[in-house]
Amino acid sequence: MKTVNKFRIRPYICLLWLMALLVGLAGCKTSRQADSESKETGYLSSKVTLTVPTKEAVFTVNGTMKLKDGERMQLSFLMPILRSEVARIDITPDEVLLVDRMGRRYVQASRQELKGMLPKKATFHALEKLLHAASRPDGKNVLTGSELGIPSLEKGKIELTDFSTRPFNMTPTELSSRYQEVELHELLELLMSL
Repeated sequence: MKTVNKFRIRPYICLLWLMALLVGLAGCKTSRQADSESKETGYLSSKVTLTVPTKEAVFTVNGTMKLKDGERMQLSFLMPILRSEVARIDITPDEVLLVDRMGRRYVQASRQELKGMLPKKATFHALEKLLHAASRPDGKNVLTGSELGIPSLEKGKIELTDFSTRPFNMTPTELSSRYQEVELHELLELLMSL
């Protein structure tokens, strides 16, 4: 399989994969205890690499993850070299915001609205537990699509590295009027047609 220039990644395809991984991540369970240092500060951040193989190439997108215990988790995926944001996922215990920066679209859905799409045990607490377990020195920080319960992304993987427990500023994502809100099924249909 050859690697394609990262600039040629269609942001809509990346967002589709991010959404699929989000569903898988939120449904994962772990029995490991979270790292005590990160629990003490209440903050956890890391670098993220998402790799998705397709029939033609292997797409890789880098970004960051920030977690404030009990409040909010943000995943931000960046365009290579220019480092401008391509997509963002903002998760709170009650809702999920998916932002397509390139297409200026977003989906905002409550946990109740996503109930039929997410596994029963897909909670903010389960996601926190998974991220804290990955941050441990002996933690599993590379997760494949099959491990996340996404058979169509069997060879895809998400890697979390360079963990930090230093406090940081994180504000809720705000969008200007240039962004168009779409229904989740509309965004999925648009993504699938690309």
